[in-house]
Amino acid sequence: MNRVDEAIKAFRAGKMVIITDHPERENEGDLCIDAQFVTPEIINFMAHFACGLICVPMEQRRLQELELQPMVYTNEDNHRTAFTVSVDHKETTTGISAFERSYTIQKLIDTSCGPFDFRKPGHVFPLAGCTGGVLERQGHTEAVLDLVKLSRSGIPDVTNKAVAGVICEILNSDGSMARQKSLENFAKTHNLCMISVDDLIRYRKEQECGVTRETETILPTKYGNFKLIGYTENITKKEHVVLTMGDVSGARPVLCRIHSECLTGDAFGSLRCDCGEQFKEALRLISTEGRGVLVYLRQEGRGIGLINKLKAYALQDTGVDTVDANLQIGFPADMRDYRVGALILKDLGVQKVRLITNNPQKIKSIEQNGIQVSQRIPICVQANEYNTFYLQTKQKRMCHQLELIDR
Repeated sequence: MNRVDEAIKAFRAGKMVIITDHPERENEGDLCIDAQFVTPEIINFMAHFACGLICVPMEQRRLQELELQPMVYTNEDNHRTAFTVSVDHKETTTGISAFERSYTIQKLIDTSCGPFDFRKPGHVFPLAGCTGGVLERQGHTEAVLDLVKLSRSGIPDVTNKAVAGVICEILNSDGSMARQKSLENFAKTHNLCMISVDDLIRYRKEQECGVTRETETILPTKYGNFKLIGYTENITKKEHVVLTMGDVSGARPVLCRIHSECLTGDAFGSLRCDCGEQFKEALRLISTEGRGVLVYLRQEGRGIGLINKLKAYALQDTGVDTVDANLQIGFPADMRDYRVGALILKDLGVQKVRLITNNPQKIKSIEQNGIQVSQRIPICVQANEYNTFYLQTKQKRMCHQLELIDR
């Protein structure tokens, strides 16, 4: 695998790059290039050697300018790939040749062209990218757009070319999807850079991510009076909150809980999980000690969002465990990101924590991001008839150091 800065350099030079996604997602590699460098030869190479569907990831605002609507009203794609209506430029004939597809793509990114310059449907497939890029959605669509922006950064725009890329899935010669080893061989054969979406996520977080403290107030609770502080992520604009009690800054280890939002457990009292009980127990422990911090991160459903979590619940109703439910609806088992929690702790002046958690991955992530964990404080929960299987899955498949209390 190559470094992201090597891929950026290749994109800037008009070369193709292979981008892979997570093995638990689509587990595929796409051949990608900045759309401004697309030629008939590039399209022919993609069609001949990669063999997948050639698509054009674009920014929402450009698609709006071209009045390109979603291909379907209800998107049922496993990963919500945002296809718009396909197009051909009005000056093409059939639109399918490498020459005419290349021409249509060049016109799509030509900001002097408008909606009446294209016929619908056609043979070029625009895709709508999420505004936050790979920090919002971990897809090839967003990855290529991020690479385009990174490669064009600092270069004066005198081309009037909209931000867009061209991607094509790579298949094996027998028609099956090319996986990691095959993709590595493909990259070596054609002398191409290869990076992963995860690489790009890490790169962007290291280069760009930060948090802004927005406001603070006092929140009286049944556990005592806390200071309530609101934060916003600078890139994604996600909002998070922190509850603190006492002076949490300095080198003395502070009792800390980093808690991911669970509407069903925290607010509705769901018995399907242990989240609500963990939340209340953490506040009780902090209150008893009189000093501590609870970081409340808005990453519902282990990072997949509320609606997708409910879809996972529906699968669990049929006997699927919580890990496989996430995988079956097209997400990794756990997409939570604790780096933002570490950034918030740093802003609060926290240096060392006694972390209230059963999750060893959380400890690893916090320490990797500059916060020392001096002690793990286990958080015990009462198992019930609805969450025993869930808790056992966390123990066995997610390696949580969980002490079950028999009901």
